[in-house]
Amino acid sequence: MITTDQIKALREETQVSVMQCKKALEEAGGDMEKAKQILQEKSASAAAKKSDRSLGAGTVATYVHAGGNIASMVELLSETDFVSKNEDFKSLAREIAVQVVATNPKFVKPEDVAGLEVSPDDVEQILLNQIYFKNPEITIKGLIDQASQKFGEKIEIGRISRFAVLE
Repeated sequence: MITTDQIKALREETQVSVMQCKKALEEAGGDMEKAKQILQEKSASAAAKKSDRSLGAGTVATYVHAGGNIASMVELLSETDFVSKNEDFKSLAREIAVQVVATNPKFVKPEDVAGLEVSPDDVEQILLNQIYFKNPEITIKGLIDQASQKFGEKIEIGRISRFAVLE
């Protein structure tokens, strides 16, 4: 039997709806790790279904690292203003801005590399392929897929910029 404490713990960790957490735990027989895997698979599937939707709203987030010598700016897009004005959505954009400062990616998505002569090191500089610094079990793409599932809309990183004072 699945307890409310299990559902609450999974919800706090994944930010997915209570009902989806309950279903995943039931499907996993109460195994928290299996439930997380089920939710990841479902979020990727849900994001794929939304891939043809148009993006008409979004937010811009910035992050300035302590000392003020490195900063980033991220454009995070959504389908509606309803989602783009949500505080959780804005927090997601800021988390991605922190990732950009920390990892200095050159590209947002693999398609951005198409047609360019890049070294294997550059391929690792694709933001969506990077491991999320706060949770090594998920990539930035996985983080976006989870947000898409949570908000029920297509979400995409539009543009990124990173600035650093020359030494």
